[in-house]
Amino acid sequence: MARLTLRPDNHFFSSPIHAHNHPFLSLYTLTPRSFPHHHTPLRSRVKCSASGTERVRESKKLPKSPPIKEDLPNPGSESSDALSTEKTGIEQNWPPWKNIPERYKLIGATSLAFVICNMDKVNLSIAIIPMSHQFGWSSSVAGLVQSSFFWGYALSQLPGGWLSKIFGGRKVLEIGVFTWSFATALVPLLAGFMPGLIFSRILVGIGEGVSPSAATDLIARTIPVGERSRAVGFVFGGLSLGSVLGLLLAPPIIQTFNWESVFYLFGLLGIGWFIGFQFLGEEEVSHRGDETTTSHKPENATREELGNSLKEIPWRSFFKSSAVWAMIYTHFCGSWGHYTCLSWLPTYFSEALSLNLRDAAWVSILPPLASIFVTSLASQFADYLISNGVETTTVRKICQTIAFLAPAICMTLSSVDIGLPPWEIAGILTAGLALSSFALSGLYCTHQDISPEYASILLGITNTVGAVPGIVGVALTGFLLDSTHSWTMSLFAPSIFFYLTGTVVWLAFASSKPQKFTKDHDS
Repeated sequence: MARLTLRPDNHFFSSPIHAHNHPFLSLYTLTPRSFPHHHTPLRSRVKCSASGTERVRESKKLPKSPPIKEDLPNPGSESSDALSTEKTGIEQNWPPWKNIPERYKLIGATSLAFVICNMDKVNLSIAIIPMSHQFGWSSSVAGLVQSSFFWGYALSQLPGGWLSKIFGGRKVLEIGVFTWSFATALVPLLAGFMPGLIFSRILVGIGEGVSPSAATDLIARTIPVGERSRAVGFVFGGLSLGSVLGLLLAPPIIQTFNWESVFYLFGLLGIGWFIGFQFLGEEEVSHRGDETTTSHKPENATREELGNSLKEIPWRSFFKSSAVWAMIYTHFCGSWGHYTCLSWLPTYFSEALSLNLRDAAWVSILPPLASIFVTSLASQFADYLISNGVETTTVRKICQTIAFLAPAICMTLSSVDIGLPPWEIAGILTAGLALSSFALSGLYCTHQDISPEYASILLGITNTVGAVPGIVGVALTGFLLDSTHSWTMSLFAPSIFFYLTGTVVWLAFASSKPQKFTKDHDS
């Protein structure tokens, strides 16, 4: 046995090392402790007995352990093939969206386009406040500027549908997005020149006006019937999200930088979308039953088909139907309240309720945000009634009546001076405007109820008339505000009037019974 003797003036620490895997032999490595200013010479004596010396000699005769080798795969082995296959699989699945079906990418991109669409629509309703202060605009001029968007929007409804049939919804959509985005970025450059400013907003309206028809055509070409309802909801749901984001982002951008920056940034978003959209696939599919086949119609054939279809549309038969006229007037009434509030509520909250720009924008977010929730409830409510045997016409009348009477009552409460604080008035208006979303289960379903074949044409007709309040109503609100200096008379009273008269007309003449519209050849 080896004995280690250390003198007190030596300082060591030791670590055991098992040599040669011998179970009984341990060697010690002695290392002097390091002191920066004091070095002590190493003095030690190791005494080994004879038996200990013999064990050391025997241990030296033991064979050395072979070095441990890691089992690395050979280039041609099965494990190497597995590793290469795994790497190839990772490369094939990257980026994560690489294997997503092309139609889902198109629908996602289209929904994003609609988000940007409403962001560019509502940004002026916030920016108009500092713009009016800078350029000294009256309420009439501000109303004229805001209403110019709807001139282009109204004029492009039916042409957008025709162009989508000729060139395809994808092409029309991307041109529409580029048009409104480029025109949005031009607003700061043309703001000091009124004709140029109005022209730029008309271009924004034209670009956004062709987009609903283009999206509808894109969905019809790329989405099978079993997925179409969800696709429509996902795409057009981007409008509400765009309103929320636009009203949420515009105030801090304006306060941090200036009002010009909100148009530049939002315009660049759309141009960036246009560039990214070019990288998506071009495939169009037609769905018949359970089969999916690729279809590429020649452009000339599509034009010929469009010409024939336009000649066969029973225009006179449409306008002989009292149900169609009920839809037209109801759409006009609903749009009056919607567009005037969309354009003027931020100013109302800022001036009448004395909220600052940020708070006014935050409050303006509440109606579209609440509408998302109300829309889901309204659709389930309507489907529940129909599935339980309630007549479809009755269900549509109930939903549309809620959509009109609720905001009329809430606007009446808001306009009467009963001493309500600003936040309660904002809450009442939010509730009323959110409940107006019941129209999606009322008026907006009736086109399909009475004629699935001509539903898109009927929607184009009523939507064109429905865009007129954006032109007349928004500008008239500003004119009445300058004349009366009363928000009740300029904003709320006209909307209440149209809500009430629209309810009467709808209850009297609306119908969801299928109608056969035939071509009238008599002149």
